[in-house]
Amino acid sequence: MSFYLKKTAKSRGTIVNRFRKRSAACGLVILCMVPLVFSSARGQSKARQFSLTAENPKFWDLIDSKARLSQFATGFGFTEGPVWDEKGFLYVSDEEQNKIYKVAADGAKVELISLGDPDGNAYDRKLRLIDCASVLRAIIAVTADGKYTILADKFEGKKFNSPNDVVTGPDGAIYFTDPTLDLVKGETQEIPFQGVYRLDEKGSVRLLTKELTQPNGLAFSPDGKRFYVDDSEQRNIRVYDVTADGSLSNGRLFGSEPGAKHDGVPDGMRVDEAGNIYVTGPKGIWIWDAGGNHLGTIELPEQPANLIWGDKDYGTLYITATTSVYKLRTKARGFVPYLAKPQKQK
Repeated sequence: MSFYLKKTAKSRGTIVNRFRKRSAACGLVILCMVPLVFSSARGQSKARQFSLTAENPKFWDLIDSKARLSQFATGFGFTEGPVWDEKGFLYVSDEEQNKIYKVAADGAKVELISLGDPDGNAYDRKLRLIDCASVLRAIIAVTADGKYTILADKFEGKKFNSPNDVVTGPDGAIYFTDPTLDLVKGETQEIPFQGVYRLDEKGSVRLLTKELTQPNGLAFSPDGKRFYVDDSEQRNIRVYDVTADGSLSNGRLFGSEPGAKHDGVPDGMRVDEAGNIYVTGPKGIWIWDAGGNHLGTIELPEQPANLIWGDKDYGTLYITATTSVYKLRTKARGFVPYLAKPQKQK
């Protein structure tokens, strides 16, 4: 999660749903305005804003121009780390209430564990819930009964900064980012850089890169050959080639997500089966194709921090956005790392 998002994200409360469709032939922008109203926790109507803006006609191959955003659950402090379970529920971190919740299909939430500033989550190949525990400065595995085990909390004998986001790699290893965005006030930064790491099943931690200033969200391409990681401070996304042993090479700029000071920054990211990348950023979710072309943006009523593919066909985006979780049906199908066929190292 980004410090900028946590401290500045607010609902804008605009009363219309807007979507714009750009003509490939002449660049014409068509603006349609449709009321969009959600019911608040108290049963009162509250107007919110949702819009779809295409920068490339291919955007409409992924998102229906008439798609409707719905509020899946609300009443949180600051949502992060969604994980979809095939039984039909979500795990969601709440960084302000310091809990991980299990959220049912009707939006009802039940506490799984009370934990200081839980952040990004993922399932590994063993279907363990892996959490980036900021206060513990560790990567942990959380059981269904709310217990946890520390998998790693140090690199070369020094404490991590504040692990932020995590993904299962094509080799079955756990990959995670370690910025200083949530370093506990008063505690010392022991590692003199903000790294991206690989944690194998034997507990061995390997540094992959330390060239980013505040690494945050991360994802692999469906074929496992490319690795994406964004930098919240630089407001950009980098891409690397993945070598046979899980190392990274040929790091380069993939795309930038500029915005105003309080618009949000690059954070969580996911990939669909076709290799398109969905990255939270200024005002919403930016969709990119594998060539680094910005296809369009899904603007949300609250600033998003992360997202996950869900439903039986993994065709719905579940989005953690400040005090709520939203869902949006897409035309795409999500790539789910822990369900992918393992790729053995050579």
